[in-house]
Amino acid sequence: MKGIIHQLDKAFESRIRLGIMSVLMVNEWVEFNELKQLLDVTDGNLASHISALEKKGFVEVRKRFVGKKPNTSFRISQEGRTAFEHHIAALENLLKQQG
Repeated sequence: MKGIIHQLDKAFESRIRLGIMSVLMVNEWVEFNELKQLLDVTDGNLASHISALEKKGFVEVRKRFVGKKPNTSFRISQEGRTAFEHHIAALENLLKQQG
């Protein structure tokens, strides 16, 4: 069982990061405010977790203007998708060994 634990990615230990990645896995682009509402987090909390995932190359950020308002959206990168799929598979393997 020790091997499975080491297959879990520390980048996804936070429930907020798990939530971010889960939402991005099933959506093409998600706007900052929509993600903030879905996860029920503050601006600063979401921004810090997104920043950490962005540094790992797991999310892509798109900044643009809609009319005169700034708009920030996110999507999962291919690297992020692969890493998250491996993380979920390791969790599933851990659960199977316990059952």
